[in-house]
Parts: sequence; structure tokens; C-alpha cells
Amino acid sequence: MIVNAVVDGLFYVAVEHKGRTWPHYGRFIAIERPQRIEHTWMSEGTKGVESVVTVTLASRGAETEVTLRHSGVPDGEMGHRHKDGWAFVLSALAESIAARRAEKY
Repeated sequence: MIVNAVVDGLFYVAVEHKGRTWPHYGRFIAIERPQRIEHTWMSEGTKGVESVVTVTLASRGAETEVTLRHSGVPDGEMGHRHKDGWAFVLSALAESIAARRAEKY
């Protein structure tokens, strides 16, 4: 993984899935700490087309609501698989945060 988390900074993420490596690339469009991150996203699943991912964070008392929107994904099987991929990523993030909280207490 390579990440330069600044506006116009680039990232590269290699995802291992079902015995192969899936490269993903993009650049950060907006970083508004602590409430919004927006970046482009290109992969084989987007057929090389630059799509846009927007993640917003909103405080809800002691909790944080995370909203992820991925726009511009091609309408096809590979494009639709992004929904499952992002669900997996968000679930893993939630589990990681819960484990860290449990370690603290």
C-alpha cells in the first residue's frame, strides 16, 4: 500500500482476493478532517475508468456514522462487486475499532 494523504496525493492499494492481486489506484480530491474524504478510484473493476469515492463521518453521540458513496462505477458485474467489497472494508474497519476499544477497557 502506498498512500500520500494530501489533496492531489496518490494512492495504490493491492487487494488479495481469491488467489490473485487486484491493484487499485487513485488520488485524493478533498480532505476535510474530520468529516469528509473524497478520492478517485480506478481498478480492473471500473474498467480503468476513474470513479469517485466519498466517505463522510458524522458524530452521533459516542458513535460515529460512516457513509460511503462510490459513484461512476460501470454498470456491470465487476462494477456491482464494489458494493460487496466496500461492505467488507467497512465491516473490517468496525471490527478493528471495536477490538481497539476493548483493549483500552
